[in-house]
Amino acid sequence: MKPIQVGLLGVGTVGSGVFTVLERNQDEILRRAGRGIRIHTVADLDVERAKALVKDHAQIVNDARAVIANPEIDIVVELIGGYGIAKELVLEAIAAGKHVVTANKALIAVHGNEIFKAAHEHGVMVAFEAAVAGGIPIIKALREGLTANRIEWVAGIINGTTNFILSEMRDKGLDFATALKEAQRLGYSEADPSFDIEGVDAAHKATIMSAIAFGIPMQFDKAYVEGITQLDAIDIKYAEQLGYRIKLLGIAKKTTVGVELRVHPTLIPAKRLIANVEGAMNAVQVFGDAVGTTLYYGKGAGSEPTASAVISDLIDITRMMGASSENRVPYLAFQPDAVREISVLPIGEITTSYYLRLCVADQAGVLAEITKIFATHGISIDALLQKEANEGESQTDLVVLTHETKEKQMLAAIQDIEDLKTVLGKVVKIRLEELS
Repeated sequence: MKPIQVGLLGVGTVGSGVFTVLERNQDEILRRAGRGIRIHTVADLDVERAKALVKDHAQIVNDARAVIANPEIDIVVELIGGYGIAKELVLEAIAAGKHVVTANKALIAVHGNEIFKAAHEHGVMVAFEAAVAGGIPIIKALREGLTANRIEWVAGIINGTTNFILSEMRDKGLDFATALKEAQRLGYSEADPSFDIEGVDAAHKATIMSAIAFGIPMQFDKAYVEGITQLDAIDIKYAEQLGYRIKLLGIAKKTTVGVELRVHPTLIPAKRLIANVEGAMNAVQVFGDAVGTTLYYGKGAGSEPTASAVISDLIDITRMMGASSENRVPYLAFQPDAVREISVLPIGEITTSYYLRLCVADQAGVLAEITKIFATHGISIDALLQKEANEGESQTDLVVLTHETKEKQMLAAIQDIEDLKTVLGKVVKIRLEELS
């Protein structure tokens, strides 16, 4: 049987990995797919780089549209990235009747609804395993492996750059700026790290996971996004003393009143496996009503780990090409007419526990004033940590862990606390999840 012919758009880090792994594991892939999968044409603006990689194993062009227009190409792999030209090319490939594989989380999170609608109309498949958590097969787990379950929540360390920075801050006591420079030196972070450290990258991925977990449209514009740039090393230290670690989590949670979709620094009990994921590694924890908790761990980025996910999509499409569109696995795990519009809750309506750090005057009665405010707002205290003031100092840190409460209640309480003359400066607030 003639091999499946693939057009590869972009041979950067991931594209080169796809070509290399596909060539190296050709026999194994044939055994799994039942049909060979071959890179027919590579499109890249840097033709010399492409030639150095593929040599005479594939055609090379500098125009991606030439790949889409080629009638011999069965599947187009988009590895360009971004929202602009990548979206145009993917929609053009779909209109031309080509199946599409992409690693572009931003594209899927922001324009996935439009892309899946077009794919459904043209009877082609769009696969995006590599868009979330690199080599970890979390999309397949949510879309296929856990389909018997009502997924209640998903929580993931899904950005390796920020996890490396937080690990360095905890292990070595570095401040944020120093840890970021180390991440850049080692190649874990781009020269412009804003998408990573501001939480946007993780929010793209959390948006995709929420859609598949709950059968809802992509709603990136409604996600709450908070990065790690304001995180202080002292809070990491205090969290450790209280038995917690701070991670940047992407959280999707289904409640009786809507869906929580949020990315922010989060305290996690140190005894949880996910709290012990260090360096640039990724992990995703999923809770389903039948299976309970499952955890998926591995490399979230890199040439060959991400290529592994891209090629798994190529194999899946190859296996399913003979099936009618009605008998294929749906893009978002649920049948297209069963995807429901469920509102994403504004951050003020989410319910969680909190870590608060207050700089207070070292004098009698301060704690009583603060606990009275908590009681007024219906907030229950779980634990307290008060640092003794150094000799000659008139202020100290007070750390409070609360039980679950609604965010808008917590914000109102914080406002009242900050109005106290004995509270010096702003209250530091970090959300806390037990993940039990």
